Amino acid sequence: MNTIFSRDRQIKSMELTVSHAEKYLGQFCSLLASYTRKTAKLRDQADMLNDFSNTEDPELRTCLKNLAEDLAMVQDYRQAEVERLETKVVTPLKSYGDIVENKRADLKRFNADRDRALKELQKLEKLQQKNPSDRQRISQAEVNAQKATNDAHRSTRQLEETISDFQRQKLEDIKRIFTDFITVEMVFHAKALEVYTHTFQNLDSMDIDKDLELFTGRIRVSDGPLDNQTLLPSSMAHQPSPTLGSSLKHTAESAKKSRSSILQRQRVVEEEEDEEEEYESEIEIEAQQSRQSYASQYTQILRQKN
Repeated sequence: MNTIFSRDRQIKSMELTVSHAEKYLGQFCSLLASYTRKTAKLRDQADMLNDFSNTEDPELRTCLKNLAEDLAMVQDYRQAEVERLETKVVTPLKSYGDIVENKRADLKRFNADRDRALKELQKLEKLQQKNPSDRQRISQAEVNAQKATNDAHRSTRQLEETISDFQRQKLEDIKRIFTDFITVEMVFHAKALEVYTHTFQNLDSMDIDKDLELFTGRIRVSDGPLDNQTLLPSSMAHQPSPTLGSSLKHTAESAKKSRSSILQRQRVVEEEEDEEEEYESEIEIEAQQSRQSYASQYTQILRQKN
């Protein structure tokens, strides 16, 4: 009896081992699952850059499109990161929910065997005190107590082995899970750093002055001379009143000159717009040829290898 019930401290230690594993591994699982979900939400956030780039001039447009392509490539890496975290980190931690339940069942089984042995021993002790002459009942009680005690001893040894195996497996799993977590993170960040380094250089090489020159050209007000129609009221104010015939003739000539001036200005504006569009196109082509996204270069390399 003393052997069985003197192990309370060891049993308490086993119970704490299982309880701590349930508590902290559950918290780790929730934390890393949340981290994985938040990481997954970052995957499709680069689309707005393409929309914005289409509203800008060639230099910024090229840089933003390259940035969007590089971010999309990083998001592909992030997708792989999320899948690996789910497989190598979150899923193994989730499995400890069932493992801990099994260990609790083992502890419950052991406690039941120990309680049964305690009852049989107490029953034998009472019988010996009340009816010391009843050898038949005492002998049967001794057999029952011995059997219960043996069951408790066997359960104790099995529990010790089970909890020891559980502790060993837990240590190995925690080491492997967090090693895999760090490895997955290092692989993702190493690849992302390689892409972002190229992206930084791409953005740093943007020629702001070229876009600013185009923008200034679009908003600059023309300094050309005013047309005859604008000056007509002022000049007429200093002339004597003409006859009706000469007034109509003069008005027709002024209107004709005005239309001719307007058409001429329209042709000049259209020519300037065509030249500006051609210039923008040349700048954009030059920018695209001189600067490519990391994703584009990587794709070209793969095609050349194939």
